[in-house]
Amino acid sequence: MKGKFLSLLSALVLGAAVTGCGDAISPGPAVDGPLIGFSQIETASSWRAAMVEDIEAEARRRGFELRVSDAQGRQEYQISGLRSFVAQGADLIVLTPTVESGWDEVLQEVKDAGIPVVLADRLVDVEDDSLYVTAVGSDFHEEGRLAAEWIAERTGGEARIIELRGSEGSTPALLRNAGFVEFLEDQPGMEIVASEPGYFNPSAAREALEELIENFGEDTFDAVYAHNDSMAMGAIEALRTAGMNPGRDILVVSIDGSRDALEAIVQGALNCSVESNPVIGAQLFDTIESILAGEDVPRRVVIESRVFDETNALEALPGRRY
Repeated sequence: MKGKFLSLLSALVLGAAVTGCGDAISPGPAVDGPLIGFSQIETASSWRAAMVEDIEAEARRRGFELRVSDAQGRQEYQISGLRSFVAQGADLIVLTPTVESGWDEVLQEVKDAGIPVVLADRLVDVEDDSLYVTAVGSDFHEEGRLAAEWIAERTGGEARIIELRGSEGSTPALLRNAGFVEFLEDQPGMEIVASEPGYFNPSAAREALEELIENFGEDTFDAVYAHNDSMAMGAIEALRTAGMNPGRDILVVSIDGSRDALEAIVQGALNCSVESNPVIGAQLFDTIESILAGEDVPRRVVIESRVFDETNALEALPGRRY
């Protein structure tokens, strides 16, 4: 394997070079197995941290050398990190892209170096689909559809909805909107009355919803659909500030299935959270092992999503890892 011929010192030097432009590469413990470079969007959120932790644990269990690059939410840092992994002689690169576009050039460089790429969690929009082998992660379109379906069942198909979108141009934001909107096409009594970006950030989501309430009033919507749990928590704060009762006066539905969300469901402030599971290490490394063995793999490995509400949130809480 190419990776095992590079010393740990070399990896640290290259990592330090990338750190200078904002991206930190963690080489991890040196092992004699294949070298996997993992470019993660960021590691500050509990969801992303759980994803990294699970992938690191699975790499150790299977004898892989894993180096994690934290891009701190910036695409340019991810691109630098990918080039560093090429210089380190990685056997395979795992990429969780910040946004869908802008990857053609660097992924072509990776392909020219003979290094296969696996997308994790998110997708890319490239002209040549052969620039990556497969994608492992949740079905964001289905998550959006499940959220809309839950609202329809709870309201009898009559709802005015405020949508709080994720980061513009990201796969989750695009597909969670598309799946939700597609379901609404067959629900004439349901409509999105306002849609604002919350950037997967609770403060931004709170501010966006507070402004909408101030501009349009409290009686113009029945439900809030947030593209992730963090934004739902911000929405709950905004509703309370406006003197409204989240979970009762206004339905709040989100995506992720985090521990915080399940606790909020048990407390009655959040009504529903569709799972988007970051614990994908086993499926990811099953796929990596098949690729390195020269075996064919499917173009998409989908992680199943569950729906949590008051009927099952309490039971699921003890098993939450994020």
